[in-house]
Amino acid sequence: MLATRAKSKSVARLTKSSKIIKAIIHAIQEKKGENIISLDLRKIPEAVADFFIICEASSTTQVKAIADFVEYHVKEKLGEVPFHHEGRQTAQWVITDYVNVVVHVMQSETRKFYKLEEMWSDAAGEEHS
Repeated sequence: MLATRAKSKSVARLTKSSKIIKAIIHAIQEKKGENIISLDLRKIPEAVADFFIICEASSTTQVKAIADFVEYHVKEKLGEVPFHHEGRQTAQWVITDYVNVVVHVMQSETRKFYKLEEMWSDAAGEEHS
């Protein structure tokens, strides 16, 4: 699970304008992901990543399409592959882990239930339209 691995110290620290973050947000927008928010977790010592990028989709088909396109687009543009991903079987919530950036693609009901933004309310958030 995500909490069992530490952030990589050998990788350069990311900023909110890093190429990988821009590529992920672009990929989500291309597949019509909604309510996209990035959370900057760099000032939270117990955070498992530097950034979370969260979006929602209206169906399991769209959740899978967004998650798949994020992986494809980031690999094509930057040559990066995820460290890990989870949730593809049920597609209620797919997590794609790029070590310092974790992408959460969730169905609307799942997002409302888990309230990640509230759980990480100490993080600076930015909406992306």
